[in-house]
Amino acid sequence: MKTEGQNHNPMFCFQCQQTARGTGCTVSGVCGKQPDTAFEQDVLTCEIVALATAMRNNGSEQTSAIDMIVDGLFTCVTNVNFNSGSIAGLTQGIKSRRISLGGADVIDPDALFGGDQDIRSLRSTLLFGLRGMAAYAHHACVLGKRDAVVDAWFIKGMAALGEEHSVDEWLGLLMEFGGVNLKCMALLDEANTGAYGNPVPTQVSLKVEKGPFIVVTGHDLRDLQMLLEQTDGKGVNIYTHSEMLPAHGYPGFRKFPQLKGHYGTAWQNQQREFTNLPAPILWTTNCLMPPKDSYSDRVYTTSVVQYPGMAHIEADKNGYKDFSAIIDHAVKLGGFTEDKQFAGSNGGETMTTGFGRQTVLDNAPAIIDAVKAGAIRHFFLVGGCDGTQPGRSYYTEFVKQAPKDTVVLTLACGKFRFNDLDIGSIGPFPRILDMGQCNDAYGAIQVAVALAGAFECGVNDLPLTLVLSWYEQKAVCILLTLLSLGIKNIYIGPSIPAFFSEAVLNVIVEKFGVHPITTPENDLGNILH
Repeated sequence: MKTEGQNHNPMFCFQCQQTARGTGCTVSGVCGKQPDTAFEQDVLTCEIVALATAMRNNGSEQTSAIDMIVDGLFTCVTNVNFNSGSIAGLTQGIKSRRISLGGADVIDPDALFGGDQDIRSLRSTLLFGLRGMAAYAHHACVLGKRDAVVDAWFIKGMAALGEEHSVDEWLGLLMEFGGVNLKCMALLDEANTGAYGNPVPTQVSLKVEKGPFIVVTGHDLRDLQMLLEQTDGKGVNIYTHSEMLPAHGYPGFRKFPQLKGHYGTAWQNQQREFTNLPAPILWTTNCLMPPKDSYSDRVYTTSVVQYPGMAHIEADKNGYKDFSAIIDHAVKLGGFTEDKQFAGSNGGETMTTGFGRQTVLDNAPAIIDAVKAGAIRHFFLVGGCDGTQPGRSYYTEFVKQAPKDTVVLTLACGKFRFNDLDIGSIGPFPRILDMGQCNDAYGAIQVAVALAGAFECGVNDLPLTLVLSWYEQKAVCILLTLLSLGIKNIYIGPSIPAFFSEAVLNVIVEKFGVHPITTPENDLGNILH
């Protein structure tokens, strides 16, 4: 592969579902990322590859260096960091650490996405999967959890990106990575439930009460904990947004009376939902869109999330964050002068969450009886990332059209297409069961494995079909985990990743039976008949 120092080609990025023309962003990112930021992310990635190579060559397993790799990868996830200066600062720190460990050649940024089409496809898939896993590792780490196997694989995987491999070797790396990501998701599950308890079913109001409030978006539960602790007794209410909704199900958060409810829907609606909002918004992770002038003065970022000119809250050396600035801002803005009732995507005024792994497993005997009695014919896991593409209405219609003797498990922000719907219940179980954030795919896998054991069959023999939506890199690592487990006949949309070459896609389709979505009517018909 080329080493650094050669002229860099114009911007190229095809890591998200909404990439321009379905092939790649070359002028500016559909996400709002500018060419200079894309370039800095490519340079950062190449430095991470070199640091991982240096660590592998000298046998170093310094956790501080691994943390640099993790945060560098997380920084490059879609809709996380738009600040070229902060990205360049990360790169410089990683470069210094690489040199201190004996150095290694740095590949040229053009080599990341150049070369043979199929090799580029496989290399990119591994890179994007590693970026997704980095997000999960980061969240686990701030809660005091890490795993030696996961740490070591960040070194192995990133170093591999700087080397030549055959197609079979790349495929082997991808399947090995999928298994490691399962371990990483299990680690985060342990971190979240260990810190805040097992989620319990909870109905969440979409009403915002009068008075000062703060909206918290992203995924980081530790940030939410610190904010709740610091607002306790201050007369400032807290509302979750997008993927923070599942926080309401954790017993550790339910004890805070100022955690009132949920505001808004999925991330892609934020520019409309936050316009003239009389409250500040805290971004703990993605997805951040370029803020509009109508609320840009109320944007606060933290951790790896940054946007030029927006207020940023850093952690101290012990991980503590002082949220006094955003709390004071909330008091100054004052909130709404009267209670405001908002609605979900389909007009509902509440959403129910908290059907986590343990809750579902605790009810496994009743679920099994319902299946055996014919009350439940089929389970669908309809989840993943949401986005702006009109074709995503498929998922709303799929859930609406699913027969009344079927149950819909869901997770991640794709659920906001339908999670305010009331589609009835089967016995004591609502037909929509929200299992949590995207990383709670681990819990869904454990439920599937447990049900397979109870029915004495394989997971692929269960009356269960996965219908997934994807947008960014965490969806990539989850897909690779599912494939590594041998789970077949997954439906995926709204489009096939641009970084899958035709040959790579054919392998995935032929080996794992992955289906691109078509129409709800057609796909339901094929699944159930």
